[in-house]
Amino acid sequence: MSHHAYRTFRTTVARLTPLSPNFTRVTLTGEELQHFGTDGLDQRIKLMFPFRDGSVTDVGQFDETQNQSEWYRRWRELPDELRNPIRTYTIRAPRPWDREIDVDFVLHGTDGPASAWATDAQVGDPLCVVGPDARSEQRGSGIEWRPGSAISVLIAGDETAVPAICSIVESLDDHVTGEVCIEVPVAADALPLRAPSGVRVTWLPRNGAVHGMRLSAAVHAWGRERAASAVESAAASAGADDTTTAELPDVTDDEVLWEVPEAAPTALATEQKTEYAWLAGEAGTITALRRHLVRNLGIDRRSIAFMGYWRAGRAEAS
Repeated sequence: MSHHAYRTFRTTVARLTPLSPNFTRVTLTGEELQHFGTDGLDQRIKLMFPFRDGSVTDVGQFDETQNQSEWYRRWRELPDELRNPIRTYTIRAPRPWDREIDVDFVLHGTDGPASAWATDAQVGDPLCVVGPDARSEQRGSGIEWRPGSAISVLIAGDETAVPAICSIVESLDDHVTGEVCIEVPVAADALPLRAPSGVRVTWLPRNGAVHGMRLSAAVHAWGRERAASAVESAAASAGADDTTTAELPDVTDDEVLWEVPEAAPTALATEQKTEYAWLAGEAGTITALRRHLVRNLGIDRRSIAFMGYWRAGRAEAS
């Protein structure tokens, strides 16, 4: 039997670990997790939240012979009262040998289904996790961190990107250098994070400031440092091919903000990129930062991965 890249895992809450005023870690367990993929990095998963009575509508998500797109189509066709909320998250730590995974949640009230569930979760509560199947030959699906041969990195995001950022930073080779900028609600939300000696990690507490303001300021400051320390490189980048620094199209509110560089092994072997940027968080902020990197700093747009995890004033499209 061949296995699809993603499957639905039945899990229950094993432990709840408060991490900070606005973060909590939910450890999920289940026998099926022995087959959970362990590629790590910014591994994307989907969580299907039960209704208040603990029920989940069966649309074939537990049938391993079905492709995810098949049952997902049926889920989308359900009436609202039967359609369980689905949200996108990042795995913080997979431990298939222990039949466990950790998922970190940002707590921001009870308006959204994910935060509401995490706020009220108790040990034993069920949760469906759509994640990578280690038995599949289609490895690496749902991972956007693809730096290739880059040895200098910029990683920037808000609290919604913290699990992905932490996982990525902890995986960096010792020789990698760079800047990590993380905007969080308050100073106490700065979490322990192991990074290579050449990677500077800066936590940016908003403390009531406008969302994205401190993150934007930090990335702009990084850009000024970069230009000052590498004038010749900046001048060379300014004359880059128009195909890499051309005018960027506008992204409308109805579009999904999600673009990552192609990362075929052959391309990585021939291009030998030295610089790579990964941006994730609120869509408006991330769009502006990406434009700044390409237009003002001359960074090759093919060396920038940017993901709008959410958009201010709008719920995530499931």
